[in-house]
Amino acid sequence: MRIGELARASGVKLSTLRYYERRELLLPLSRSESGQRLYGPDAAIRVRFIRRSQELGFTLREVSAVLALSDRRGIPTRDVVRFAEAKLRAIDARIEDLRRMRRAITTLMVEGFCPPDTVCPVQASLGAPVKAVKRKPRE
Repeated sequence: MRIGELARASGVKLSTLRYYERRELLLPLSRSESGQRLYGPDAAIRVRFIRRSQELGFTLREVSAVLALSDRRGIPTRDVVRFAEAKLRAIDARIEDLRRMRRAITTLMVEGFCPPDTVCPVQASLGAPVKAVKRKPRE
């Protein structure tokens, strides 16, 4: 299958396929006499896997690692499971960070200010250098 056919079959742009090739995520089986890329029958499945993985939050480096595991024959499923478990731990850590930020922002909205000489919860949750925010006068 030529690159244009693969683009249509997988629902991505030609430039995306060329980018995947530069990143060595997708390599043509061969080239035609005129130099066009020729892909095998499983190429569309691979491209859709790459796109879906990105949608799920995997980086292209992570996708490359998973594809490298699957490209090796006889790869133990436990290696893929370990990789997925590590990604889940990273996602859980990110979710906890987002929850902490949400609580801090909610607190800030309710209180409407950060007391002088204290760490503002939003800045603290982001790990930014903190400066006290002046207290709003109460009415």
